[in-house]
Amino acid sequence: MTIELTTALLADEARTFAEIESRYDEARLFGVTDGKAVGTYLEQKFSHYVAQKYDYRIGNSASGIDFPDLGVDIKVTSIKQPQSSSPFRSARQKVYGLGYHLLVFVYEKTDDERTRTSRLDILHTIFVTQERTADFQMTRGLLNLLDNQGNEDDIIAFFFEKNLPLDEIGAAALAREVLEKRPVQGYLTISNALQWRLQYRRAIDEAGQVEGLVRIR
Repeated sequence: MTIELTTALLADEARTFAEIESRYDEARLFGVTDGKAVGTYLEQKFSHYVAQKYDYRIGNSASGIDFPDLGVDIKVTSIKQPQSSSPFRSARQKVYGLGYHLLVFVYEKTDDERTRTSRLDILHTIFVTQERTADFQMTRGLLNLLDNQGNEDDIIAFFFEKNLPLDEIGAAALAREVLEKRPVQGYLTISNALQWRLQYRRAIDEAGQVEGLVRIR
């Protein structure tokens, strides 16, 4: 009988998995330089590892995240440039977060010419709650505006200064929402693109020191 998966159990399993994987030599990854291929390998391996012990609904293209019932998406990235992509849903995500949590594995890959195998040393495993997945500079700027009596016009001007992908009507609506619902300080760097480009260096550095940024390993 399988056990129902929770975010706490998922974090525990991520820690154990990272410890095991960091000692494992994989021939299939030898010489592979494509970060997406490495990421897919590790995501699928972790999902299979969890599925052997727990009952959970597997993510699909409709949900867009790996653990839809928990609202958690797995991200795998190299320490050389800790970043990944994420589906663009609305400009609002940059202000209020992606709408789901992130479980981030940050690895360093080394190849052994003698054994022709590769090892992924998982240097960091962090859990970013959805409240902290907004853009750092965007939320910091908005919070400063709110603390200094900024009004709707100030916020709209800030949106356009930061090239937030919104038209005037959308900017005005989001500015009113910001005045009514104060954003939470985010810790990702989110670059505008057809897909969001998420960068994790700040989240890695701050993990364990800020509520909502959990250092699992």
